[in-house]
Amino acid sequence: MDLEAARAAVRDLMPRARADLTELVAMKSVADPRQYPPEECARAAQWVLDAFAERGFADAHLEETPDGSMAVVGSRPCGDPGAPTVLLYAHYDVQPPLDEAAWHTPPFELTEKDGRWFGRGTADCKGNIVMHLTALRALGDDIPVNLKLVVEGSEEMGTGGLEEFVPGHADLLRADTILVCDTGNAAVGKPAVTVSLRGMVNVVVRVKALASEVHSGMFGGPAPDALAALIEILASLRDEQGNTTIDGLDNTQVWEGAPYPPEDFRSDAGIVEGGALLGSGTVSDMLWARPAVTVLGIDCSPVVGSAAAITPDAAARLNLRIPPGTTPGDAQQALVAHLEGHAPWGVEVEVEIEATGSPFRAVTDGPAYQAIAAAMGDAYDTPMTFLGQGGSIPLCNVLADTFPGAELILMGVEEPACLIHAPNESVDPGEIERMAVTEALFLSRYSR
Repeated sequence: MDLEAARAAVRDLMPRARADLTELVAMKSVADPRQYPPEECARAAQWVLDAFAERGFADAHLEETPDGSMAVVGSRPCGDPGAPTVLLYAHYDVQPPLDEAAWHTPPFELTEKDGRWFGRGTADCKGNIVMHLTALRALGDDIPVNLKLVVEGSEEMGTGGLEEFVPGHADLLRADTILVCDTGNAAVGKPAVTVSLRGMVNVVVRVKALASEVHSGMFGGPAPDALAALIEILASLRDEQGNTTIDGLDNTQVWEGAPYPPEDFRSDAGIVEGGALLGSGTVSDMLWARPAVTVLGIDCSPVVGSAAAITPDAAARLNLRIPPGTTPGDAQQALVAHLEGHAPWGVEVEVEIEATGSPFRAVTDGPAYQAIAAAMGDAYDTPMTFLGQGGSIPLCNVLADTFPGAELILMGVEEPACLIHAPNESVDPGEIERMAVTEALFLSRYSR
């Protein structure tokens, strides 16, 4: 398929893409039965299965994964056993809408506003499902590669259903190239693939200084304060510039891909006027090449109802993001040693490990990367760039370990203005259109 034919075909399909996304967004497919009925995920899974079966995945079916969620799996052979195989990935589950009062439009109703389509999942990740379908419809029956499909149903919950499923079902999903469509571009109209993901270590640090609360007037001064000790420990995790300073972790690495302009980051992050950007490196360095620690929460006496007493114990939950090149084991060891080593006044410190995840770095010198760069450059009329992502996608490491010869390409319709995981999630329909053209061109050219 040539460029103009792909553009024309996808353009004509955009009304159907909107209709598809409208149906999908209306399904409240939050993979948590405590919040939404499981029937909503079941409806979404069946919708995905039927849509891809209609596009030639005749064997499309549901597979139960170890966390109980259902993945849509299927294949579409091209008839040429020597042709490469491409696995298409997305997920149909979504984040809960959080504070519905903060939404400007109904979260489970696709609504057009200011040229964007609003609704939970419009970008993450139902927009990517629609991107796949639109590309396949544009190609019709002329697809010169073998296709496989997996669309999971619990990615947002982080319960690891598909990660546990993949190693035991390698033959079902084995492919030469895997399109992991759950990321996106630097901005609208600025094409990119994500080649780096940070790993993470989550811990809870608990500090104990006294057997119980004691009167601050009678004992304050010589008696150690657990909350003050915790504050001092937390303060040691960053320097005056905001660099993460955990003993034993390198915080000087440099990002070599596309830059993240500071003014764009300020806008995307919603930094208050006059607020500083942290760290001694560039925004890209700080986001994608260096460790970053965040205090997620603190347990201590609340302001309302607090008494004139010294706090005997306090706790904090920490999230440490780590770049490629740092293992979770090394990061965990360094963080625990730092927290214990920076405790003042002889207070007791206990560190509980909640979760860990490995960083990911794609290998980008293969034929699939050459093909996607050409396809994306043509679709957008501008060269593709490499981005990092500060978040983690544990599935990528599982896929890389299970299929070490496969090329993993992380791409999709998401970009910073989408506000994924936040109120008022939206997608630019132009991104669905251009990314569908990209995928159609890639699938038609990759066999060459």
